[in-house]
Amino acid sequence: MGLHQRSAPLDLLERVSLSGDRIAKALAALSAQPHVLEAVVLSTCMRTEVHAVVERFHPAVGEVRDVLAEMAGLAPEDLSDHLYSYWDRSAVSHLFSVAAGLDSAVLGEGEVLSQVKSAWHTAWGEQAAGPLLSGLFRHAVEVGKRSRSETAIARGTTSISAAAVAMAEKRLGSLGGKTVLVAGAGEMGTGMAQALAGAGGYLWITNRTLERAEALAAQVGGEAVSLAELPDRLADADLLLAGTQAPSFLLTADQVASAVKQRAERPLLVVDAALPRSIEPAVGSVAGVTLLDLEDLRAFAEEGRKARAQEVSVVAAIVEEEVDRHFAEAEARRVVPLLTMLRAHAEEIRSYELARHRARLGSLDERQVDALEAITKGIVAKLLHRPTVALKEAAGTPKGERLGEAAADLFGL
Repeated sequence: MGLHQRSAPLDLLERVSLSGDRIAKALAALSAQPHVLEAVVLSTCMRTEVHAVVERFHPAVGEVRDVLAEMAGLAPEDLSDHLYSYWDRSAVSHLFSVAAGLDSAVLGEGEVLSQVKSAWHTAWGEQAAGPLLSGLFRHAVEVGKRSRSETAIARGTTSISAAAVAMAEKRLGSLGGKTVLVAGAGEMGTGMAQALAGAGGYLWITNRTLERAEALAAQVGGEAVSLAELPDRLADADLLLAGTQAPSFLLTADQVASAVKQRAERPLLVVDAALPRSIEPAVGSVAGVTLLDLEDLRAFAEEGRKARAQEVSVVAAIVEEEVDRHFAEAEARRVVPLLTMLRAHAEEIRSYELARHRARLGSLDERQVDALEAITKGIVAKLLHRPTVALKEAAGTPKGERLGEAAADLFGL
């Protein structure tokens, strides 16, 4: 269950957005809930979701909602109308669709696949994810890779960072000869800088850690500047691309207004692709400044979505096929313990009856004992052969569930 840009306004979504230590705190809080057995938190620029294995559905929904509300400093009822939830097969299908890029602002984006994998690894490291969610997320990563390798869903601009650059280029006409300032050297900032490499402009990169900015600048042929220089550098920049999460705004409206006074009426384009937002929204009201955010980016990405729309049905078919496989394999894994118990039960009876009638058989030599063992084991194996085959073949189907329940009842397992 969670919130998406489609289900919640941007200001609410950024309140619920989680990163770094806040994800670890959320996982600890979720793990402490009485009805939550396993949990993974997936928080991206478009969504914050909790994937969980729960003891009881309705109580767990309330517990997850309360944890998200507490992390955001909100009352639970402030979230209720914006939360969506999926369970059982629909939950698996949703996660696979996310990993495949079907539920992204940029159809087929690749960044979300690494985010799914990272969310799983973080939850495992915090001991919040157990065997069920680990198996599910491992399969989701496989689905994401398969969707991109077997279809053209990832053709063209398929990342939020690349889409931000493309949107800016469309607004400015061309980036050739333009001075571009990228704020952030993490995953988003790196993607932006790489998309800008070779565009023909002059590139500045700033980051809270100057060393990371220097490393990225060396990689893409730009110049690193300290974060303290950011307001002053705006006086000469044509475009600011912000893609870094920060505890407070990197730039305020007053700082931007001050920089604009030095620009001789040259327009400034600012694209804030971060969540929470890193540029104060009031910047958009400064004369001569155009501020675009994730909602604008989503609208822009929707245009490019049409070019890959024909791949959606193909990827959706892959997702459904993999969902079927997931449940079939899960059911097959449940059949194994049942078959093990069935064989152990039969062996216990065979051994007990041989021991009980051993005295009546007189003195048997070693060859005769071995032959008797082989004969009785063979009888048991033949009797169990058909039930074993039937259970394995029907695993993952309603028939398999019925046969499993019947076998357990009939043999008292």
